[in-house]
Amino acid sequence: MALSWISIVRLGLIQMALGAVVVLTTSTLNRLMVVELALPAVLPGLLVALHYGIQITRPSWGFMSDAGGSRTRWIIGGMVALALGGLGAAAGVVAMETSFALGLAISILAYALIGLGVGASGTSLLALLATATAPHRRAAAATITWLMMIAGIAITAGTVGAYLDPYSPALLLKIVATVTGGAIALTMIAVWGIERRVTVHFKEPDETPFIEGLKEVWSESRARNFTIFVFLSMTAYFMQELILEPYAGLVFAFTPGESTSLSGAQNGGVFLGMVTVGICATGLRWGSLKAWVTGGCLLSALALIGIFAIGQIGNAALVVPATVFLGFANGAFAVAAIGSMMQLAGEGRNRREGTRMGLWGAAQAVAAGFGGLVGAFAVDVMRRFANDADAFGAVFLFESGLFLIAAIMAFQIIDGRAGDRRAATNLVPGE
Repeated sequence: MALSWISIVRLGLIQMALGAVVVLTTSTLNRLMVVELALPAVLPGLLVALHYGIQITRPSWGFMSDAGGSRTRWIIGGMVALALGGLGAAAGVVAMETSFALGLAISILAYALIGLGVGASGTSLLALLATATAPHRRAAAATITWLMMIAGIAITAGTVGAYLDPYSPALLLKIVATVTGGAIALTMIAVWGIERRVTVHFKEPDETPFIEGLKEVWSESRARNFTIFVFLSMTAYFMQELILEPYAGLVFAFTPGESTSLSGAQNGGVFLGMVTVGICATGLRWGSLKAWVTGGCLLSALALIGIFAIGQIGNAALVVPATVFLGFANGAFAVAAIGSMMQLAGEGRNRREGTRMGLWGAAQAVAAGFGGLVGAFAVDVMRRFANDADAFGAVFLFESGLFLIAAIMAFQIIDGRAGDRRAATNLVPGE
């Protein structure tokens, strides 16, 4: 049987739990290190980069969930590791108040554990969705799970912020323990029994070594090309993450509050783009995943060219609409790309769905760190030789070029509805 809508929402709760724990490291703990402890902002940045870098292990987690014939234990085990890492990260911040060296050592171990936990749980979850979701529901499943992750991030950030005042180390540990413990409990309840009812179970374990299994997947031209597509498109996606607000401030004289609102408007556009793809591709059957991925990349390139042009003419009134349009295009592309991952994961050699999802997840994680770093570094270099509008604009144009290349690759790699029919063979007959 394929996943029912209720089961898809239940698995979305796990994505919500993942987002809830991870956001503690990127918002609350980041702010405490920089403001309350007066540490350089690069420190939390490097720790977050560490957790992204560790996720290069995603293919191995996916392979192990393939080989063992059970993904549930990896989803739960990964969440336990993530929760322990989140609690350890909070303990590291508290320890830094009395001993920076001890606190830093604890934090390094904790952020590494966070990366391992996200890799194990997130990759196995996506592999389960890929193998058990009916082809015509994949766009909606991707939309539901990712919107629930965003909801988890927003709810946790807002709730923790409200209860953390007045700040004390004991209160921080209490709140983080509550969030991480709740994430484990929610994951266990959400995933319990789903895999047993919907996916193919292999009676004999897969004895293939990991390196051989990875070579098998890499030898598949579609899997290899899609990995390159994910890296290029996600590099473009994240390149503007660290430079959009400074661009608004330096070129258009936006205040800190106005530039923060600009990021909020962009995220609103992302949300709208994701919902649009979910409704159109699944509910209304308008357009294939191939069309939405390709179109989203093309619209993202167009939006970035527009943001560049607005900087050249200096019209601040157009910045917000252009940024919302960029968010919409990014959201449409991203959720359609996730749906395409689910589609393509079921193609090629059998029992390698998790390995493929892990490979693509690793490409995405590396691109997230690499794209932001390259974007910020390129702007710093360009500002030495050009004015602010031209320096930022050159990076936006380069980013748009990456999206154009990604659109061409998506058009060639993704097969549209033909791939959906092939992927359907991985489901157990029954629904």
